[in-house]
Amino acid sequence: MARIAGVDIPKDKKVSYSLRYVHGIGLNTAMKVCELAKVDPNVRVTDLSSKDEDAIRKVIVDLRLLIEGELRSENLRNVKRLQDIGSYRGVRHRKSLPVRGQRTKTNSRTKRSGRKQTMSLKKAA
Repeated sequence: MARIAGVDIPKDKKVSYSLRYVHGIGLNTAMKVCELAKVDPNVRVTDLSSKDEDAIRKVIVDLRLLIEGELRSENLRNVKRLQDIGSYRGVRHRKSLPVRGQRTKTNSRTKRSGRKQTMSLKKAA
């Protein structure tokens, strides 16, 4: 099993799709990494040589992509900054409500998970 950026990528999938298991790498970035590393994106990970794996790792480092822990901490810092300045989005994050203008009267059940719907009990006949 190949290990790239601290993540074990699946060996039975194509390289372009298995790179997506790294947080911060989508399909377009994976295709770009394969192109720069001169690796066929349609080959399976099991068929990669160690030289190809090293080339992929080197390209990811050279592109200076924010991936895995760095990206997660960057996102947390951004949310914390919004909360600290008291912006509308920060307040919505703090209250665990939808941030991007979605309605909350009927939807957003998962975001408002603290609320439970009470079922009316039928009277026994």
